[in-house]
Amino acid sequence: MTRSVWKGPFVDGYMLNKADASRASGRNEIIKIWSRRSTILPQFVGLTFGVYNGRKFLPVQVTENMVGHKFGEFSPTRTFNGHAADKKAKRG
Repeated sequence: MTRSVWKGPFVDGYMLNKADASRASGRNEIIKIWSRRSTILPQFVGLTFGVYNGRKFLPVQVTENMVGHKFGEFSPTRTFNGHAADKKAKRG
């Protein structure tokens, strides 16, 4: 179920402040965030966010195609190491 249109996109307030401060400073530094549930807004385009995946911060360079998506979509939390080898298949 999607979010109501009248509510608007969800973004944690501190992220807007951090993005504005980063733009004002002019330095292209990684902005560390823990809010994977926040929506990517157009004013975030061009900034680099370090999105926490439970273990480390993964750098996410925001582009125009990402607007409207959530930050968590670009920072996977699980690593897939392949399926366990089948012992019967190895013998035969």
